[in-house]
Amino acid sequence: MVVWFRPIYGLAVYTIVSIWYPYGIGNLTIGTIDFSAGRIIIIALFLKILFATDLAGKFKVMWLDRLVVILFVAEIIAGFTTIEIMKLIENRLGDFFDMALPYFAVRFIVQSKKEYLSLLKAVIWSVAVLSIFAFYETITGNNLLKLGRHLEVPEVRLLYFHRAQVTFRNPIYFGVFCGMAGAMCMGLMKKAGSNTLLYKILIVLIFLGAFFSMSSGGLLAMFGAIGFLCFYRFRRRWKEAVIGIAIMCGLVEIISNRHFYDVIDRFTFNSATAWYRSELFEVALFKGGMSGHWLTGYGFAEPGWGLKIDMRDHTDMVNHYLLELCRYGLVGFIPFCAVIITAIKKLFEGFWLIRSDEDTWLIWCIAGGLFSVLLAFNSVSLFGQPMTLLFMMFGLCVAVPSAVSKPVKYNDIGSKL
Repeated sequence: MVVWFRPIYGLAVYTIVSIWYPYGIGNLTIGTIDFSAGRIIIIALFLKILFATDLAGKFKVMWLDRLVVILFVAEIIAGFTTIEIMKLIENRLGDFFDMALPYFAVRFIVQSKKEYLSLLKAVIWSVAVLSIFAFYETITGNNLLKLGRHLEVPEVRLLYFHRAQVTFRNPIYFGVFCGMAGAMCMGLMKKAGSNTLLYKILIVLIFLGAFFSMSSGGLLAMFGAIGFLCFYRFRRRWKEAVIGIAIMCGLVEIISNRHFYDVIDRFTFNSATAWYRSELFEVALFKGGMSGHWLTGYGFAEPGWGLKIDMRDHTDMVNHYLLELCRYGLVGFIPFCAVIITAIKKLFEGFWLIRSDEDTWLIWCIAGGLFSVLLAFNSVSLFGQPMTLLFMMFGLCVAVPSAVSKPVKYNDIGSKL
């Protein structure tokens, strides 16, 4: 399908397979490297781009492209001091297939607003239908998509609901993914001539998927996305909003006998896990957790932070920022932050100059998806499908503003080409 279809539909095929193909089954192993269905498809897609289209010749390198490559190079450089070479290369090569290649596929392929909307439709249908399977799983505890995987009996929360994970590595990944995808797909709500009622139903299903995950991280991503999207009408007040949030956090820090980030445990399924997340942050940054490892990190070694928190023998790294810092130190963490900051900057360059409400809403919805996952990073370290979607979103941060700002072409009689 990728070989015969136009590149944008090939990218849609890759996206659908990445979402639906269950994590951890059916990998093709070559040597010590596993090739999942998604990795095989992305290779085919790039062969299509390089040898059957002129997209490579039109590609213009930007700083975000360089930073994505620099990030992986920096992680390898840091890993040379802490990780066995072959293990390091296998790990980074796998993530390069799952994150960097999808990013560059988006950068090569998405050249117009129409192509982006086509990709968005593939996402909204894929995740909405998957959420129906999640509903069945959360009610019955039976995962119809486990397909031979050995899965633990799902935990029950809120007295009755099981934690749904469908094709994902675990429920929290599915929940965060739904928060990200739901925010992005809201961009279809203002598409001229679209069936908004149908899109509303599909988006509600996607956000319900975050609820069906029964995870605080998924709900954090969902409510973060919805809150960000609701702020759209007040978007020109963003500076005041940021200052207000900073003041509120400062007041809580001064008045309360706990840090402001400890208050979140009031809104979680389990206050003990929220307490652990706060302690993990404090041990890592303020109680010697990174002592002697600030430059290149611990690699894949156990940092021993669990012993300092509650005497557990394993550190549950439920913070993606701390995971990056712990594994690769500042050598990897700084490029990681640079990728995020540059992507957001590219997304909003020229945003205030765009006159079309439909186009500014498209960009705002991508920002909402980014906000949801960057917020959820404080509650979970992500792998698999959410990270693939995140790097695709980084690519969209460059592609979509460029696409919507292109002037519409007309032929001699004044009709749109």
